[in-house]
Amino acid sequence: MTKDGHAMTEAISTAAGSGEQHGDVSAGPQRRELLQMPGLAAIGLYLAALAGVIIVGVVKGYYPPMFLAFSALFFAAAGGLMLLLRWAWALVLAAVLLLAAYNMWIFSSMHVAAALVEALLSWVFFLYLIRTEVRCKLR
Repeated sequence: MTKDGHAMTEAISTAAGSGEQHGDVSAGPQRRELLQMPGLAAIGLYLAALAGVIIVGVVKGYYPPMFLAFSALFFAAAGGLMLLLRWAWALVLAAVLLLAAYNMWIFSSMHVAAALVEALLSWVFFLYLIRTEVRCKLR
């Protein structure tokens, strides 16, 4: 056995690999690809948090109930992005681009500094998502 325990892992996988395939065989490479791109997890958490804020805002009466559609789309996009799905990538790309444009408009019209920070964060997420390394890992 080596220092990092690879020999034990190989012995277990060889003994268990007698022609039977387990349900999580394909999950290994996908999880490894997701771990190589921590930005996708950060973007997914950002959209999930934003969806939660929208839900709280609707419950408290700050936003109209129609905004719950955005919340559902943000949750769907975040979950799909964690699964490295191409449609979720497109949905997230559109969401962060529209959020960046909306927050830049809020900053230019009302001079709210928090809107500028959120707009810059959305632009960083947009630039991360359009990288070829990210697009190649999607299925």
